[in-house]
Amino acid sequence: MTLQWVAVATFLYAEIGLILIFCLPFIPPQRWQKIFSFNVWGKIATFWNKAFLTIIVLLIVLFLDAVREVRKYSSIPAIEKGLGSKPGAYEHAQMKLFRSQRNLYISGFSLFFWLVLRRLVTLITQLAIELSNKGVLKTQAENTNEAAKKFMEENERLKQLLKNYVNEEEHILEAENKKLIEDQEKLKTELKKTSDALSKAQNDVMTMKMQSERLSKEYDRLLKEHSELQNRLGKDSKKGL
Repeated sequence: MTLQWVAVATFLYAEIGLILIFCLPFIPPQRWQKIFSFNVWGKIATFWNKAFLTIIVLLIVLFLDAVREVRKYSSIPAIEKGLGSKPGAYEHAQMKLFRSQRNLYISGFSLFFWLVLRRLVTLITQLAIELSNKGVLKTQAENTNEAAKKFMEENERLKQLLKNYVNEEEHILEAENKKLIEDQEKLKTELKKTSDALSKAQNDVMTMKMQSERLSKEYDRLLKEHSELQNRLGKDSKKGL
């Protein structure tokens, strides 16, 4: 195996090892997200896309070369031509065909696993971000539920206070209304008494007025009689002289 195919095979084994490590169930995506967030990855991030594309181009070139080799050694005329020149040409051609097929598989799987590895890293990163967002949303939802629960409790407490206040106000208004009714009844009673006293006073005034009129008439009558008596006495005295 030439040096380039040894490097491709080593690269393939490294890819398989990384994919197996990424698929381990006891390592959560958040841990990988922390590892991917190291400063060293940030420093090489600018070269990552170029390196990724460069490796893809190299693997594609090697894959096409392996395809060419497979087609070359799979052709029957080439094998027959080799058999005519050397006795062990068929076995040598089969060995070349086996190596070219091996190189085809190595380069093809390296290219495939390289794309899979890139996609796997992207999915792990997205999953870690989604899990982090889920945790944040869960925390926000729990805080919102707690705040809503507190608001509901506060609302119930305010409703209870308002209910108690309304009941107290109703009791106060009822007591004041009852007191006003009692005062109204007292005022009615006093007004009736006052009306009765006024009526009695008016009757007494009328009675006194009638008595005064009678006395005035009697006084006038007596005064008239007195005048008449004086007149008579004066006439009698004149006659005696």
